[in-house]
Amino acid sequence: MLKKIEDLLSVALVALLTVTALVIKIMQDNLHLQVMDADAIIVNIAFMFACVAGLITWREKRALCLANVTEKFPPKVKAVLKAAASFATALIITQLFLASFMQIVNPDQFTRVVVFVAEKFFFAFYPLCFVMILVLLFQRCESKADLVSTIAGTVFGVLTSMSAVSGIIWYLTGNSNLTAMYAMADAWNAFCDKTVLLWVVVLVALAFSGVPLFVVISGITYVIFSKAGGYIDVLPIEAYSKLADKSIAAIPLFTIAGYVLAQGSAGKRFVELFRALFGWFRGGTVVAAVLVLTFFSTFTGVSGVTILALGSLLAVILTGSGYEKDKAESLITSSGAVGLLFPPSVAIIMYASSNYTVITQFEPGFDVITLFVGALIPGAIMALSMIVLGIIFDNNKNRPRFSLSAIGKSFFNCLPELLLPVLICVTYFSGFFNLFQVASFAVIYAVALVFLFRRDFSVRETARVMADSVPVSGGILFIIASAAALSYWMQDANIPENVTAFITTYVTNKYVFLFLMNLALLVVGCLMDIYSAILLVSPLCLYSAAAFGVPVVQAGVIFIMNLSIGFLTPPVGMDLFISSYTFNKPVGKVIKGVLPFLIVQLVVLLLITYIPAFTTCLIK
Repeated sequence: MLKKIEDLLSVALVALLTVTALVIKIMQDNLHLQVMDADAIIVNIAFMFACVAGLITWREKRALCLANVTEKFPPKVKAVLKAAASFATALIITQLFLASFMQIVNPDQFTRVVVFVAEKFFFAFYPLCFVMILVLLFQRCESKADLVSTIAGTVFGVLTSMSAVSGIIWYLTGNSNLTAMYAMADAWNAFCDKTVLLWVVVLVALAFSGVPLFVVISGITYVIFSKAGGYIDVLPIEAYSKLADKSIAAIPLFTIAGYVLAQGSAGKRFVELFRALFGWFRGGTVVAAVLVLTFFSTFTGVSGVTILALGSLLAVILTGSGYEKDKAESLITSSGAVGLLFPPSVAIIMYASSNYTVITQFEPGFDVITLFVGALIPGAIMALSMIVLGIIFDNNKNRPRFSLSAIGKSFFNCLPELLLPVLICVTYFSGFFNLFQVASFAVIYAVALVFLFRRDFSVRETARVMADSVPVSGGILFIIASAAALSYWMQDANIPENVTAFITTYVTNKYVFLFLMNLALLVVGCLMDIYSAILLVSPLCLYSAAAFGVPVVQAGVIFIMNLSIGFLTPPVGMDLFISSYTFNKPVGKVIKGVLPFLIVQLVVLLLITYIPAFTTCLIK
């Protein structure tokens, strides 16, 4: 019953979010009626959705993780690591709950009223989410050891949160005579000061044991701020600030729109159109497959979702056209992330919005449109390289004849789907819609297409598909929330400037720097999800690249391209494991199959890296 309520609430919030954004635009632009707190209404609904989406992601066990390298460990070692993971997770979730609940009872925080609703009401979803996650943690205990570890982690979480607990008591009762609690808080802060590096190492190690990334990042951040004197209130405040942002809120909407289309008949219609257009010449189905994968990964923002949703269908089409099975699956795996370089790529949106303050230091007047334009040619070259290599591997001699009638029929059948990317680009680049409004439009269009026009789903099935898409966006949003405070600390501690000073001391050649940056980012890309990397690593690269005179747009494109290739980089690139699951084949065989495609992508990366004109020639 609770699961149904959570799913219905998430779908209702998505519907409310998308409709509200466009209704406000109509009222203000067409009816000339000013809507009070218009932006505040939208961002607070988006924040509530982020909290519910995060909870559903945890419930469905789909929180983003690093590759679990402990699967082949001896059973006793695995049991110990599992207990340690349960302890650490319960500890950190408890700390996050208490730190965020303190802001609820703090009379000086979230004092604004939005359309007669206190801002605290919206923020209350955040600590409530952690309470529910903690409940789920206890429900998942499969053994006595798990239960003991979870209980111990919760208790230790309370004991290490005395600064929050004492703050809660003081705000509620006015009692400041809490000497023992203050002493415990000071002892914890002093302990973190001496052991911060140990905590970082342990938590990173646990990340490879299956502990979700947002938990690991939050734990590291909590220790760092405790070391700095116990300013743990920064964690929930920065999380709210980051999630209550219209640019960030656009990310899950694009993801949901892409997921809904992928689950409907859109993928099949695109394939039929591109086969009719290109299937008559050698490699025509390859062109179709790459274009379809590019289109859907552009919207979903997570290449793995595209591979899971369309991989089997595209594999059948390619093999049915005479393509070798292993080569078909390798092509699909390798092309899954190409769409991250095309509008409305959520990775580019995330990069531009999270680094906006830093970017404008080097390039005043920067807009996300600039980065979209700069990524067009690199994206086209990457897609073309996959097509060319795919064609080389296509030895099929039996191909259908060119048919204008087949093209016309399939084009007409696919016209509504084709209109979506056109309308998105026209309305956004012309300034008619802002980024959030165009994301809202994309969701409404996609849902109307699969439900009203195509009749792919009933009302109940449409709601189910939308609910199924929530964990995809929820995993992204919780990573963003957890990394917000750590990103804040990095900026406050001048980490990017210090790293830049260190690099420029030992590396004096721009081209050597770019080569080393690519190597480092490939490692980051295969170990870390793209959204964590954007928040935590991109500021370092931006400052360092600027020191060597690398244009801001080129640095951004290089960054996104590296991380997209990182999905394929052995031994732990995420798409390697997703492909293994989708096509039911060993990871080693997947790696062997994608190597030619990976090598070609690395060559393209070097071209984009060392020839700036590819990213700057279209920019005025």
